[in-house]
Amino acid sequence: MARRPTIKDIARRAGVSESAVSFALNGRPGVSEQTRARIRRVAEELGWQPNSAARALSGERSGAVGLVLARPAHTLGVESFFLQLVSGIQEVLSAERIALLFQVVEDIEAECAVHRRWWAERRVDGVLVVDPRTNDPRPELLAGLGLPAVLIGGYGGEGDGEGGDGGGGEGPSVSRVWADDTRAMTEVLDHLHGLGHRRIVHIAGLPGLAHTARRVAALRAEAGRLGLPAGQVRSVPTDYSDTEGAAATRRVLAEPEPPTALVYDNDVMAVAGSAVAAELGIPVPGRLSIVAWDDSALCRVTHPRLTALVRDTAGFGRLAAEELLAVLAGGPPRARESELPRLEPRESTSPPPAAY
Repeated sequence: MARRPTIKDIARRAGVSESAVSFALNGRPGVSEQTRARIRRVAEELGWQPNSAARALSGERSGAVGLVLARPAHTLGVESFFLQLVSGIQEVLSAERIALLFQVVEDIEAECAVHRRWWAERRVDGVLVVDPRTNDPRPELLAGLGLPAVLIGGYGGEGDGEGGDGGGGEGPSVSRVWADDTRAMTEVLDHLHGLGHRRIVHIAGLPGLAHTARRVAALRAEAGRLGLPAGQVRSVPTDYSDTEGAAATRRVLAEPEPPTALVYDNDVMAVAGSAVAAELGIPVPGRLSIVAWDDSALCRVTHPRLTALVRDTAGFGRLAAEELLAVLAGGPPRARESELPRLEPRESTSPPPAAY
């Protein structure tokens, strides 16, 4: 196995002292710009990289940020949202030569344990936190540890129940980037109501997630404003997987008065639901309209093409990574809103038949 180049090797090749190499590579004064450039050129030629563990022990940055995902692992391979989100995050971090340390765990308690371990070991300079929970313990934990963090999907206002808001106008304890799920759900329901639908079921995601709670609450509130009975407009929780999305679709379509429209919390469940409708001989959109929360290639190649909420998910990831870099540079915690998802009507929504 080839030996890793050291500072001594760089000093010997560049014809300078080891202390000069240390000054140059760590951006410290004490060497001329010409010498600094020569040392960095030699370091690149030798393939030298800083030892992250040694840098952490010396109090310097590790050059990495962390992302822990507490979700069922089987739901990750088919959901495009996280792939696009991570691609946006990685685009920003790569430009700054910062690594992304990623780990999947079983539950929120295990995620908190990972954050504590990373902080104790100085493995990461900061963390990106996804899937805000109702009464979420992570903002308070991270603020207490002093570990810089950005909560992705956290609501920008007060009183959302996610924990760590500060309350009373004090502002968030950790930075947040968020999208307005309430307005997006209102747009979806208004679209379906405008087409004439009165029996609408929301095939929702995990019930403990804050954005699920907001979407459920928004659906109820808008249904009430439109004068629709609560029993006709409701939400059914799932784990985001195609399997549970299909099972939930079968259950609601087998009811004596089945819904005429279904709203799915991701593209995978929407496609699975469309397949179930086809299997049962229920034409889409002739007898059943379908809306997907997150647009993807799946929604656009499925027949009929699915009406979907369109947003720049990679841009959402870029915004989160940029905000974390701002926090690492000493910026204060703040809430930043991403663009509002827009509904793009396609062939999967139309007025319900008169008999329904």
